[in-house]
Amino acid sequence: MEHVTVSLVALQLVTGLALGAVYALLAVGLSLIFGMLTVVNFAHGAFFMVGAFLGVYFQVATGSFLLSLLITPLVVGAVGLLCERFLVRPLYGRGIDYPLLLTFGLSYVLIEAMRMVFGIDGMPSSTPPALRGAVDLGFGHFPLYRLVLIGATAVVVFALWLFIEKTRYGLIIRAGSRDPEIVRVLGVDVSRIWWLVFGIGTAIAGLSGVLAAPTRAVNAEMGITVLAESFVVTVVGGMGSLPGAVVAGLLVGMVVSLTSLFAPDLAELSIFVLMALVLLVRPQGLFGKAGLMA
Repeated sequence: MEHVTVSLVALQLVTGLALGAVYALLAVGLSLIFGMLTVVNFAHGAFFMVGAFLGVYFQVATGSFLLSLLITPLVVGAVGLLCERFLVRPLYGRGIDYPLLLTFGLSYVLIEAMRMVFGIDGMPSSTPPALRGAVDLGFGHFPLYRLVLIGATAVVVFALWLFIEKTRYGLIIRAGSRDPEIVRVLGVDVSRIWWLVFGIGTAIAGLSGVLAAPTRAVNAEMGITVLAESFVVTVVGGMGSLPGAVVAGLLVGMVVSLTSLFAPDLAELSIFVLMALVLLVRPQGLFGKAGLMA
């Protein structure tokens, strides 16, 4: 009996990692945009939802989940670039409330657009045939796709880290998040960098939607709940902190998963309890540093 209990807990922990991988990807995109632009992007959940819809659509159209995984983030990122250029950019310097309200309204525009195109009932989604089945982890069998989800998140996070830490654009992004005025004095077009960052952030949200689609119902409202959860993860990790977004995403996923095992009725509440406990101890979040994208 004890062995069964330990195995079940171990499986729930791995399940939590898979759930946390989606949270982490979403929070990374959200933190990237906030850390550089100081824009609280309330449309982030909507971009996730658009990514899920387009992911299913492109998978059906091309017959390939891999192609969908490549195409969808590019399309969602392109939409994000257009939104930044023509909607968000004119509001820079007017205070944090203006972009917040705009992105809040943009989220409903995207929701209604998906309803008009794909219908109010959403789209059926399923695990790609090549990724179905389970893998024996030694303490139990675990769905192959969820392991792929964890691995894909690790690859994306590592690639983003390499981009920010090892490239010229990454250096400018880090410098611009600390002191954009100095970067301007050095002759760098900061608005172009902000444009790129917003596009990358929304592309990551779209990628999260593609990866999450086989594990949940794809409908126009799916981004609303995800937005609340991703904001909790971002706050727990520290606003603007990319390492914090990853750690907090995985932590929240495991907390929700274990709570679902021992107290299912409290699973949805557990994420907010965790946030409250973290903020009581560290008001800036686990990795948060005021004004910096750590």
